[in-house]
Amino acid sequence: MDLTSLIVQALSNGVIIGLLYLLMAVGFTLVFGVMRIVNFAHSEFYMLGAVAAYVFVSDWHLTFYAAVLLAFVAAVLFGGFVEWVVLKPFRNDELNGMIATIGLGMILQNLALIAFGPDPQFMPPVAVGAVSLGPVMLPASRLVVVGCSAAALALLYVFLRWTRWGRALRAVVQDMEIATAQGIRARLVYPLGFGLGVGLAAVAGALMAPLFSVSPFIGATPMLKAFIVVILGGLGSIPGAALASLLLGVAESLGSTFLDGSVSDIAIFGLVMAILIIRPTGLFGRSTA
Repeated sequence: MDLTSLIVQALSNGVIIGLLYLLMAVGFTLVFGVMRIVNFAHSEFYMLGAVAAYVFVSDWHLTFYAAVLLAFVAAVLFGGFVEWVVLKPFRNDELNGMIATIGLGMILQNLALIAFGPDPQFMPPVAVGAVSLGPVMLPASRLVVVGCSAAALALLYVFLRWTRWGRALRAVVQDMEIATAQGIRARLVYPLGFGLGVGLAAVAGALMAPLFSVSPFIGATPMLKAFIVVILGGLGSIPGAALASLLLGVAESLGSTFLDGSVSDIAIFGLVMAILIIRPTGLFGRSTA
Protein backbone atom coordinates (compact mmCIF):
# COMPACT_ATOMS: atom_id res chain seq x y z
CA MET A 1 0.00 0.00 0.00
CA ASP A 2 1.47 3.36 -1.03
CA LEU A 3 1.69 6.36 1.28
CA THR A 4 -1.39 8.11 -0.14
CA SER A 5 -3.55 5.01 0.27
CA LEU A 6 -2.22 4.53 3.80
CA ILE A 7 -3.13 8.11 4.74
CA VAL A 8 -6.61 7.77 3.22
CA GLN A 9 -7.13 4.50 5.09
CA ALA A 10 -6.02 6.11 8.36
CA LEU A 11 -8.31 9.11 7.80
CA SER A 12 -11.25 6.80 7.08
CA ASN A 13 -10.60 4.78 10.24
CA GLY A 14 -10.28 8.04 12.16
CA VAL A 15 -13.70 9.22 11.03
CA ILE A 16 -15.19 5.86 12.09
CA ILE A 17 -13.57 6.09 15.53
CA GLY A 18 -14.63 9.72 15.84
CA LEU A 19 -18.29 8.88 15.17
CA LEU A 20 -18.26 6.26 17.91
CA TYR A 21 -16.65 8.69 20.36
CA LEU A 22 -19.25 11.26 19.39
CA LEU A 23 -22.19 9.11 20.51
CA MET A 24 -20.60 8.72 23.92
CA ALA A 25 -19.61 12.38 24.16
CA VAL A 26 -22.99 13.79 23.08
CA GLY A 27 -24.73 11.83 25.83
CA PHE A 28 -22.18 13.09 28.36
CA THR A 29 -22.64 16.66 27.11
CA LEU A 30 -26.43 16.39 27.23
CA VAL A 31 -26.39 15.28 30.87
CA PHE A 32 -24.02 18.10 31.82
CA GLY A 33 -26.00 20.66 29.84
CA VAL A 34 -29.27 19.77 31.56
CA MET A 35 -28.12 18.95 35.10
CA ARG A 36 -24.74 20.72 35.38
CA ILE A 37 -23.32 17.45 36.73
CA VAL A 38 -20.23 15.65 35.43
CA ASN A 39 -21.63 12.13 35.15
CA PHE A 40 -18.84 9.70 36.05
CA ALA A 41 -21.31 6.80 35.85
CA HIS A 42 -21.55 7.40 32.10
CA SER A 43 -18.99 4.66 31.42
CA GLU A 44 -21.09 2.09 33.29
CA PHE A 45 -24.14 2.85 31.15
CA TYR A 46 -21.89 2.27 28.14
CA MET A 47 -20.94 -1.07 29.69
CA LEU A 48 -24.57 -1.94 30.45
CA GLY A 49 -25.50 -1.22 26.83
CA ALA A 50 -22.81 -3.62 25.63
CA VAL A 51 -23.85 -6.31 28.14
CA ALA A 52 -27.52 -5.89 27.21
CA ALA A 53 -26.75 -6.21 23.49
CA TYR A 54 -24.70 -9.34 24.15
CA VAL A 55 -27.52 -10.93 26.18
CA PHE A 56 -30.19 -9.96 23.65
CA VAL A 57 -28.23 -11.39 20.71
CA SER A 58 -26.50 -14.41 22.27
CA ASP A 59 -29.13 -15.56 24.78
CA TRP A 60 -32.41 -14.17 23.45
CA HIS A 61 -31.41 -14.65 19.77
CA LEU A 62 -32.68 -11.24 18.70
CA THR A 63 -31.28 -9.41 15.69
CA PHE A 64 -28.48 -6.94 16.30
CA TYR A 65 -30.67 -3.96 15.37
CA ALA A 66 -33.43 -5.04 17.76
CA ALA A 67 -30.80 -5.52 20.48
CA VAL A 68 -29.47 -1.97 20.00
CA LEU A 69 -32.99 -0.51 20.10
CA LEU A 70 -33.94 -2.46 23.23
CA ALA A 71 -30.67 -1.49 24.94
CA PHE A 72 -31.44 2.18 24.23
CA VAL A 73 -35.03 2.01 25.49
CA ALA A 74 -34.01 0.12 28.63
CA ALA A 75 -31.20 2.59 29.36
CA VAL A 76 -33.47 5.63 28.90
CA LEU A 77 -36.09 4.21 31.27
CA PHE A 78 -33.51 3.05 33.82
CA GLY A 79 -31.61 6.36 33.54
CA GLY A 80 -34.77 8.36 34.13
CA PHE A 81 -35.57 6.22 37.18
CA VAL A 82 -32.01 6.63 38.54
CA GLU A 83 -32.16 10.41 38.12
CA TRP A 84 -35.52 10.63 39.89
CA VAL A 85 -34.57 8.34 42.79
CA VAL A 86 -30.81 8.87 43.26
CA LEU A 87 -29.75 12.16 41.66
CA LYS A 88 -32.80 14.35 42.27
CA PRO A 89 -31.36 15.82 45.53
CA PHE A 90 -28.20 16.86 43.64
CA ARG A 91 -29.74 18.84 40.80
CA ASN A 92 -27.51 21.87 40.13
CA ASP A 93 -25.18 20.71 42.93
CA GLU A 94 -22.08 19.99 40.85
CA LEU A 95 -19.67 18.67 43.47
CA ASN A 96 -22.04 16.41 45.41
CA GLY A 97 -23.71 15.30 42.20
CA MET A 98 -20.35 14.29 40.74
CA ILE A 99 -19.52 12.30 43.89
CA ALA A 100 -22.93 10.61 43.72
CA THR A 101 -22.31 9.53 40.11
CA ILE A 102 -18.92 8.05 41.10
CA GLY A 103 -20.68 5.93 43.72
CA LEU A 104 -23.43 5.03 41.25
CA GLY A 105 -20.84 3.89 38.71
CA MET A 106 -19.12 1.63 41.27
CA ILE A 107 -22.46 0.09 42.25
CA LEU A 108 -23.44 -0.59 38.63
CA GLN A 109 -20.05 -2.09 37.77
CA ASN A 110 -20.08 -4.44 40.76
CA LEU A 111 -23.69 -5.49 40.10
CA ALA A 112 -22.69 -6.32 36.52
CA LEU A 113 -19.67 -8.23 37.84
CA ILE A 114 -21.90 -10.33 40.11
CA ALA A 115 -24.48 -11.01 37.40
CA PHE A 116 -22.25 -11.29 34.32
CA GLY A 117 -18.91 -12.49 35.70
CA PRO A 118 -15.43 -11.08 35.07
CA ASP A 119 -14.54 -12.99 31.91
CA PRO A 120 -14.74 -11.16 28.55
CA GLN A 121 -17.43 -12.41 26.18
CA PHE A 122 -17.59 -12.05 22.42
CA MET A 123 -20.57 -11.36 20.18
CA PRO A 124 -20.78 -12.75 16.66
CA PRO A 125 -19.97 -10.14 13.98
CA VAL A 126 -22.92 -8.28 12.53
CA ALA A 127 -21.48 -8.57 8.99
CA VAL A 128 -18.59 -10.40 7.35
CA GLY A 129 -16.11 -9.37 4.69
CA ALA A 130 -14.85 -5.96 3.67
CA VAL A 131 -15.97 -3.20 1.33
CA SER A 132 -13.54 -1.61 -1.09
CA LEU A 133 -13.89 2.13 -1.62
CA GLY A 134 -11.10 2.90 -4.07
CA PRO A 135 -7.82 2.48 -2.19
CA VAL A 136 -9.65 2.06 1.13
CA MET A 137 -10.72 -1.31 2.57
CA LEU A 138 -13.30 -1.06 5.33
CA PRO A 139 -14.63 -4.04 7.33
CA ALA A 140 -18.33 -4.51 6.67
CA SER A 141 -19.06 -4.82 10.41
CA ARG A 142 -17.57 -1.37 11.05
CA LEU A 143 -19.63 0.13 8.25
CA VAL A 144 -22.79 -1.28 9.84
CA VAL A 145 -21.79 0.22 13.18
CA VAL A 146 -21.00 3.59 11.57
CA GLY A 147 -24.35 3.56 9.76
CA CYS A 148 -26.17 2.89 13.02
CA SER A 149 -24.17 5.63 14.78
CA ALA A 150 -25.03 8.15 12.06
CA ALA A 151 -28.70 7.13 12.20
CA ALA A 152 -28.78 7.54 16.00
CA LEU A 153 -27.21 11.02 15.76
CA ALA A 154 -29.63 12.02 13.00
CA LEU A 155 -32.62 10.89 15.07
CA LEU A 156 -31.27 12.81 18.07
CA TYR A 157 -30.98 15.94 15.92
CA VAL A 158 -34.57 15.55 14.72
CA PHE A 159 -35.77 15.03 18.30
CA LEU A 160 -33.93 18.07 19.67
CA ARG A 161 -34.82 20.28 16.72
CA TRP A 162 -38.45 19.52 15.94
CA THR A 163 -40.17 17.92 18.92
CA ARG A 164 -41.74 19.66 21.89
CA TRP A 165 -39.64 17.79 24.45
CA GLY A 166 -36.50 18.29 22.41
CA ARG A 167 -37.06 22.05 22.33
CA ALA A 168 -37.68 21.97 26.08
CA LEU A 169 -34.36 20.21 26.61
CA ARG A 170 -32.55 22.78 24.48
CA ALA A 171 -34.19 25.62 26.37
CA VAL A 172 -33.13 24.18 29.74
CA VAL A 173 -29.55 23.72 28.48
CA GLN A 174 -29.39 27.34 27.27
CA ASP A 175 -30.98 29.03 30.32
CA MET A 176 -32.81 27.22 33.11
CA GLU A 177 -34.37 30.34 34.67
CA ILE A 178 -35.85 31.64 31.42
CA ALA A 179 -37.04 28.14 30.46
CA THR A 180 -38.83 27.79 33.81
CA ALA A 181 -40.37 31.25 33.42
CA GLN A 182 -41.76 30.16 30.05
CA GLY A 183 -43.59 27.26 31.70
CA ILE A 184 -41.18 24.39 31.02
CA ARG A 185 -41.40 21.85 33.84
CA ALA A 186 -37.82 21.18 34.86
CA ARG A 187 -38.85 18.31 37.15
CA LEU A 188 -39.77 16.35 34.01
CA VAL A 189 -36.93 17.61 31.83
CA TYR A 190 -34.23 16.47 34.27
CA PRO A 191 -35.01 12.72 34.14
CA LEU A 192 -35.62 12.95 30.39
CA GLY A 193 -32.25 14.63 29.78
CA PHE A 194 -30.38 12.19 32.00
CA GLY A 195 -32.18 9.18 30.54
CA LEU A 196 -31.55 10.29 26.96
CA GLY A 197 -27.89 11.04 27.71
CA VAL A 198 -27.14 7.65 29.26
CA GLY A 199 -29.27 6.03 26.55
CA LEU A 200 -26.81 7.35 23.96
CA ALA A 201 -23.95 5.87 26.01
CA ALA A 202 -25.77 2.53 26.02
CA VAL A 203 -26.20 2.72 22.23
CA ALA A 204 -22.46 3.37 21.87
CA GLY A 205 -21.75 0.32 24.04
CA ALA A 206 -24.20 -1.86 22.12
CA LEU A 207 -22.66 -0.80 18.80
CA MET A 208 -19.14 -1.45 20.10
CA ALA A 209 -20.05 -4.92 21.41
CA PRO A 210 -19.56 -6.80 18.10
CA LEU A 211 -16.20 -5.11 17.51
CA PHE A 212 -14.61 -5.67 20.91
CA SER A 213 -15.04 -7.91 23.94
CA VAL A 214 -17.83 -7.40 26.48
CA SER A 215 -17.11 -7.34 30.21
CA PRO A 216 -17.98 -5.22 33.28
CA PHE A 217 -14.70 -3.31 32.89
CA ILE A 218 -14.94 -2.01 29.30
CA GLY A 219 -16.23 1.48 30.09
CA ALA A 220 -13.07 3.19 31.39
CA THR A 221 -11.28 3.88 28.10
CA PRO A 222 -14.35 5.17 26.17
CA MET A 223 -15.19 7.34 29.17
CA LEU A 224 -11.71 8.89 29.13
CA LYS A 225 -11.99 9.60 25.40
CA ALA A 226 -15.49 11.05 25.80
CA PHE A 227 -14.28 13.28 28.64
CA ILE A 228 -11.41 14.53 26.48
CA VAL A 229 -13.84 15.20 23.65
CA VAL A 230 -16.23 17.13 25.89
CA ILE A 231 -13.48 19.27 27.43
CA LEU A 232 -11.86 19.87 24.05
CA GLY A 233 -15.14 20.78 22.38
CA GLY A 234 -16.32 22.96 25.27
CA LEU A 235 -18.50 21.81 28.16
CA GLY A 236 -22.15 21.77 27.10
CA SER A 237 -21.45 22.31 23.37
CA ILE A 238 -22.73 19.55 21.09
CA PRO A 239 -21.17 21.10 17.92
CA GLY A 240 -17.89 21.34 19.82
CA ALA A 241 -18.15 17.68 20.83
CA ALA A 242 -18.76 16.72 17.18
CA LEU A 243 -15.67 18.56 15.93
CA ALA A 244 -13.51 17.35 18.83
CA SER A 245 -14.61 13.72 18.26
CA LEU A 246 -13.50 13.83 14.64
CA LEU A 247 -10.21 15.54 15.55
CA LEU A 248 -9.44 12.98 18.25
CA GLY A 249 -10.43 10.03 16.08
CA VAL A 250 -8.31 11.18 13.13
CA ALA A 251 -5.36 12.04 15.40
CA GLU A 252 -5.53 8.60 17.04
CA SER A 253 -5.76 6.80 13.70
CA LEU A 254 -2.89 8.73 12.11
CA GLY A 255 -0.80 8.38 15.28
CA SER A 256 -1.27 4.62 15.54
CA THR A 257 -0.51 4.25 11.80
CA PHE A 258 2.70 6.25 11.64
CA LEU A 259 3.99 6.39 15.24
CA ASP A 260 4.78 4.08 18.11
CA GLY A 261 1.89 3.64 20.57
CA SER A 262 3.42 5.63 23.42
CA VAL A 263 4.66 8.38 21.08
CA SER A 264 1.18 8.54 19.55
CA ASP A 265 -0.41 9.05 22.98
CA ILE A 266 2.10 11.79 23.81
CA ALA A 267 1.37 13.55 20.51
CA ILE A 268 -2.42 13.33 20.98
CA PHE A 269 -2.39 14.69 24.53
CA GLY A 270 0.11 17.34 23.45
CA LEU A 271 -2.35 18.41 20.74
CA VAL A 272 -5.19 18.56 23.27
CA MET A 273 -3.10 20.64 25.68
CA ALA A 274 -2.04 23.02 22.88
CA ILE A 275 -5.66 23.58 21.84
CA LEU A 276 -6.73 24.22 25.44
CA ILE A 277 -3.86 26.67 25.96
CA ILE A 278 -5.08 28.64 22.95
CA ARG A 279 -8.78 28.12 23.75
CA PRO A 280 -9.12 27.45 27.52
CA THR A 281 -12.91 27.06 27.24
CA GLY A 282 -12.63 24.54 24.40
CA LEU A 283 -13.33 24.90 20.69
CA PHE A 284 -16.94 26.06 21.18
CA GLY A 285 -17.01 26.76 24.91
CA ARG A 286 -18.25 30.06 26.25
CA SER A 287 -16.46 32.02 28.94
CA THR A 288 -18.46 32.61 32.12
CA ALA A 289 -16.52 35.78 32.94
